[in-house]
Amino acid sequence: MKIKNFAMLAGIGALLAACGGSTIVEPADLNEQRVFFAFNSSEISDEARDNLLGQALYMKNHADTKIQIAGNCDERGSTEYNLALGARRANAAKEVLVNDGIDSSRISTISYGKERPLVKGTGEEVWKWNRNATTTVK
Repeated sequence: MKIKNFAMLAGIGALLAACGGSTIVEPADLNEQRVFFAFNSSEISDEARDNLLGQALYMKNHADTKIQIAGNCDERGSTEYNLALGARRANAAKEVLVNDGIDSSRISTISYGKERPLVKGTGEEVWKWNRNATTTVK
């Protein structure tokens, strides 16, 4: 009877996982994988975490892969502030990968601050794309 209940609970858990929660997908390629951030933040969102865990899965399946994570910001703020924020974003992304078992020596980080916008222009519809950490294979 206890085994039957355990099996039923396991089935319910699998169903709940399939219906919602995180979706971790290994990307076909790590180049130009991006996670996005809220204004003035380096906090990893649930969506960003799922993306990064997919990147970690790729790296586990491709043990020779080394990457660089570049932290980027929107145009607001001073150059110095945005370089520091970009560094925090890149390091926050790296931390997720390392915590999932990727050797830190396989991951370098850099900050471009506001110097390399993904999208040119002004306003929140543009800025939201420029607040990111971008992964590139090295």
